[in-house]
Amino acid sequence: MEFVDVDRTGSVLIITLNDPKRRNPLSSRMREELLTVLGDARDDDAVRAVVLTGAGGFFCAGGDISSMNDDRPTGVYRLHLLGRVVEALVTLPKPVIAAVEGGAYGAGLSLMTHCDHVVVADDARLCSSFGALGLGTDGGLSWSLPRRVGQGRAAEMVLFGEVVDAARAERIGLVERVVPSGSARDAALERAALLTTKSRPGLAANKATLGAADLTGLRRVLEEETRHQLELMSGADFAEGVAAFRERRTARFEA
Repeated sequence: MEFVDVDRTGSVLIITLNDPKRRNPLSSRMREELLTVLGDARDDDAVRAVVLTGAGGFFCAGGDISSMNDDRPTGVYRLHLLGRVVEALVTLPKPVIAAVEGGAYGAGLSLMTHCDHVVVADDARLCSSFGALGLGTDGGLSWSLPRRVGQGRAAEMVLFGEVVDAARAERIGLVERVVPSGSARDAALERAALLTTKSRPGLAANKATLGAADLTGLRRVLEEETRHQLELMSGADFAEGVAAFRERRTARFEA
């Protein structure tokens, strides 16, 4: 595979987003590869737990901005593909631990929040950065974020788009563990190794029941996010947001 690396330590599968020069953006190709890998993990009885991480000391910078100006059919495909990745992650009958170094922004934050357990480096930064581009959330963040931090804090993160440091992320329940910089992967593997000693059917049942309460809600949110995102991507504010990002300045949105 080109943008997703797969390795194994015992019965723990390690999935690494691998486009480090660009901080591992979720390109269409990376989404396709993730979907394949998660499908393989579902079918492989030798896999008892999964660690999801990013190469180059960074988890995921979000969507691939370079492709966001593509035609509408491509945009529809890309968003639906992300929804399929999220659903595969949530319904995988094996626990998934995110190991976050550097940061998780936009759709990268979405991906992180759908994991069952999150370990972050103490210098990691987390941000719902969609608003800076004149966009709404995608990747089911409007479903997963309130489940982690509550409606009020989720609204604060999404509407203000402020960066959350690791210490605050732990305080508000966005992540479960904070570890020294450079050790997130090893710490996640330690946690995953503990899970491999648990009952496989028991883990699968517990994960299913924790998420089953509102799986229909997730699918509805993914549909709504896609509808809004496609509308926003055709607007002037999105064009300004992308231009501002490329020019490293604050966006000046229309009144």
